[in-house]
Amino acid sequence: MDWAIELVKRFWVHIFQKLERPPRPLDLTQNRIGFNWTKMAAPLLLRSIPHLRLRLQNHRIPARIFSPLRRPWSSAADSTRLDEEGSSADKNTAVLSSLEPTKYPRWDDPDYCKWRNKEEEIMNDIQSITALAKEILHSDRYLDGERLTDEDEKAIVEKLLAHHPNSEDKIGCGLDSIMVDRHPQFRHSRCLFVVRIDGGWIDFSYQKCLRAYIRHKYPAHAERFIREHFKRGS
Repeated sequence: MDWAIELVKRFWVHIFQKLERPPRPLDLTQNRIGFNWTKMAAPLLLRSIPHLRLRLQNHRIPARIFSPLRRPWSSAADSTRLDEEGSSADKNTAVLSSLEPTKYPRWDDPDYCKWRNKEEEIMNDIQSITALAKEILHSDRYLDGERLTDEDEKAIVEKLLAHHPNSEDKIGCGLDSIMVDRHPQFRHSRCLFVVRIDGGWIDFSYQKCLRAYIRHKYPAHAERFIREHFKRGS
């Protein structure tokens, strides 16, 4: 009988503990096995939209709020607008075609062939002296402030300096040597210098010499060649 009394006591103690414990908040999103009800709510709502729209239409409520905004369409207006755009595009194309020159000249054009031949002739004429000047300035062949060798100096004087527009002013009282050094204003670049017999020195541009030489020897094609093969600021 004692064990029965003890069992009854434990039963009532358990009941009172349940009654005294505060109730847990109800979680509607999940059940005891962890099922998420919110994942099921979205498809159900989407499926119910057509039925809701039908009911709203029966009650004469505009269903436009449930559909994306659409622009009113008119076949006559759109056809007129398309015709106007097409005609304006044709006009613009015709104007551009009349203004634009031929992008790709034909090889059977005698003027173009003549120009190409002359261009190649000028390039072959100045190629060696241009390569020498670039090698002197842009390689480690000469250090800053170093004078050119007799061979390089002769080539620079005869094929470049002699054709400079202001060669007499550059030489001044007399030529002692040709030197390569940093430009006095643009220290990041190097240029050629005329060293005079009195110890003075002045820089000169080899590209100005080449342009003057081309204008003197090829006057008919000089400007076009210079425009296409020389920098504007050189």
